[in-house]
Amino acid sequence: MDRIFTVAEARALMPALLERADEFVSLRGDLAELAQDLREHGRSESGGLPEAKAMEARLDEIIGWFGTQGVEVKGVAPLLVDFPAVLGGVPIRLCWLEGDRELAWYHRADVGFAGRRPLGRI
Repeated sequence: MDRIFTVAEARALMPALLERADEFVSLRGDLAELAQDLREHGRSESGGLPEAKAMEARLDEIIGWFGTQGVEVKGVAPLLVDFPAVLGGVPIRLCWLEGDRELAWYHRADVGFAGRRPLGRI
């Protein structure tokens, strides 16, 4: 059974989520620069193929952590995650987007990101 979050449960997970999200965003940028340097110059001050593979593995570990918590990863650039929840019997997603420092949005599960609304309305 998939995890269903309350707003309080999702917000309680935010410190751990933000820690991993910050690492993910930084590492994603490092990997993009390393890959570009390797494509253009065949070398990089950040390392080579072994370092790129290590970065990819760590990114996968971080993404895996979200899943183990019951959080759905919807995108990685920008990082976008949803916490499954229910509001008035209707499936919703508590929605967090890279750059947010708190959980402040939701949308109906069947509408998606385009239907985002401030959590203050629930």
